[in-house]
Amino acid sequence: MHNLTERGHLLTEQANPNSQNLDQLTALELVDLFNQEDAKTIAAIAAARESLATAIELTTAALRRGGRLFYVGAGTSGRLGVLDAAECPPTFCTDPELVQGIIAGGAGALIRSSEGLEDRAEDGATTIAHHRITQLDVVVGITAGGTTPYVHGALQAARQRGATTMLIACVPTEQASLPVDVDIRLLVGPEVLAGSTRLKAGTVTKLALNIISTGVMVQLGKVYGNRMVDVAVTNTKLHDRALRIICDLTDLNREEAGYLLEKSGRNVKLALLMHWTGLDMDASDRLLTAHHGNLRQAVLSHPATS
Repeated sequence: MHNLTERGHLLTEQANPNSQNLDQLTALELVDLFNQEDAKTIAAIAAARESLATAIELTTAALRRGGRLFYVGAGTSGRLGVLDAAECPPTFCTDPELVQGIIAGGAGALIRSSEGLEDRAEDGATTIAHHRITQLDVVVGITAGGTTPYVHGALQAARQRGATTMLIACVPTEQASLPVDVDIRLLVGPEVLAGSTRLKAGTVTKLALNIISTGVMVQLGKVYGNRMVDVAVTNTKLHDRALRIICDLTDLNREEAGYLLEKSGRNVKLALLMHWTGLDMDASDRLLTAHHGNLRQAVLSHPATS
């Protein structure tokens, strides 16, 4: 087992032979090289397909039981977790507590580098206690090189509390192993700029988080077909999207869709259910609740639509 402070052996720290003359390339050659290397992120996701699917399944089951999803990381990894968590409420109308991003150094680390704070495993453990994580919750540690003490400390503390634990890392298991329930390895190889894991490692992590959170929300019934029917109608763009969803899925024109949307309390899912079943808002809400918010199941259960 390598010492965590000696990191030269890690895949994410290696020098990339394809970019040895990086400082001599033209702008167009730089773009082409990045494009060539970034293609490896797609292959890495494909290679991790089974572990990503398991992550979706276990997280969905946990959230159905009343659990929460936490991403924990430092630096770029932490910022990506916070980004994914922050985008769930507007996209899926989730409670901000349902999916949360934890970054070493707190909110200030989102805009100002505070990577030194990642070296304290005890801080990672403390934040798990602070968020009162239990056996119902899922904790996803994100660390490109797999060695971040803050993430190690958080995952260890989460395991002790009985939470479901997952790891996203961009190095092989033998280079940095951690006892977790789901081990997701995204092997994109050395960076164009040696050790700069905000590049391919950051890109592939964003792809993985997109897949996990969206996959979970789909399985929780927050999507109908491929439409975000649980979208929060909080600004002009989202209001327009809500109207287009209703128009596309019904025979209503835009004006009629607008009337229905207001009648439903600006709830796209309720609006569609009201339209398809003929029920009023309260009855539609009860029917939807009985099917745990799954619009398709609610629609199929009603005599007028089944």
